[in-house]
Amino acid sequence: MRWSDTIWQDTADIYNRILEMPFIKELSEGTLPPAKFRFYIAQDARYLEQFGRVLALTAAKAADVSDVLTYTRFAETAIVVEQALHASYFADFGVSEKGVMQPVCHHYTHFLRSTAALDPVEVSMAATLPCFRIYAEVGAHIYAGHSSKGNPYQRWIDTYAGEDFMRSVRRAIDCCDRVAEQSSPSVRTRMNEAFICAARMEFAFWDAAYRMHTWDI
Repeated sequence: MRWSDTIWQDTADIYNRILEMPFIKELSEGTLPPAKFRFYIAQDARYLEQFGRVLALTAAKAADVSDVLTYTRFAETAIVVEQALHASYFADFGVSEKGVMQPVCHHYTHFLRSTAALDPVEVSMAATLPCFRIYAEVGAHIYAGHSSKGNPYQRWIDTYAGEDFMRSVRRAIDCCDRVAEQSSPSVRTRMNEAFICAARMEFAFWDAAYRMHTWDI
């Protein structure tokens, strides 16, 4: 059994709880209040800036030249393509600026950055995988019949349920499976821990957006 299949089974409860979140359910129904989506896309833009840097650092540390190229392309996508997508969302939903990075976004991005900087590259790959896979799974779930007609968030759904994004997800999964197979048991354990932490942070990110959680001070 591949590493990615095993860790996905181990985090099934997290994924199932994500599907039941008010943010995801209301987004799929088109009833999510625009203010909550505005909070989300502003924080997501902040997140993607740092995610792109994490992917670039992962590329720089990769031993296999093909992984260097793959993660460099991932970084470009995060910074260029998805930032352009968010720019259009900003116009559509009346967001003028990204604002301050709020607590959960800060926590998540600093976890990824410290992992990429201080841990083996295999662990960094595992830490970045939930952002790929969970978004693809959620997008596909909504697209498969849980979205309402005339949904104002349909473009977001189409993006993450689309084949272009799925190709990137499959490449990321394949990279993680290959390095996991070649790694020691201790490194695979750290990969598991990093994946689980990042999956929890994906839940926390959407939860924070729904609650519009900001710094207390």
